[in-house]
Amino acid sequence: MRKLLKTIIVALIPLLTTAACKHQSKEEEVNIEKATDVKKNADHITKEVYTDDFGDQLEVAVNETQNTVTVRLDGKTYELKKNEEMPEFTAADAFYQFSDVRGEVTFLKKDYNMVLFHHKKSGTSSSDTKMASY
Repeated sequence: MRKLLKTIIVALIPLLTTAACKHQSKEEEVNIEKATDVKKNADHITKEVYTDDFGDQLEVAVNETQNTVTVRLDGKTYELKKNEEMPEFTAADAFYQFSDVRGEVTFLKKDYNMVLFHHKKSGTSSSDTKMASY
């Protein structure tokens, strides 16, 4: 009787360990699938840093998925919502406005019409003005 019990236990141990190993691999597959789902739902964010003539830097992060703009200037962060009504790229909230119009980046305070940051991108040509050659 003891020999039969020992053979049953010895036979069951490898079966139980292989079943346990298979179960762990399934969990890992599920975790990998969840991780790829999170990557698919990630926002599309582009970042740029502008420097004006005074050496001040303006960092702009545009979240194209949520239509928001995060502006950092002088250690302060401003969250702005993209304005769909304007033909050019403009974002604003109740107090501040950011615009990127024809290569000119402007960040201003609305209440006082005070420009906090202004930068003109280099290498932009004025396509509005055309000259004729004879």
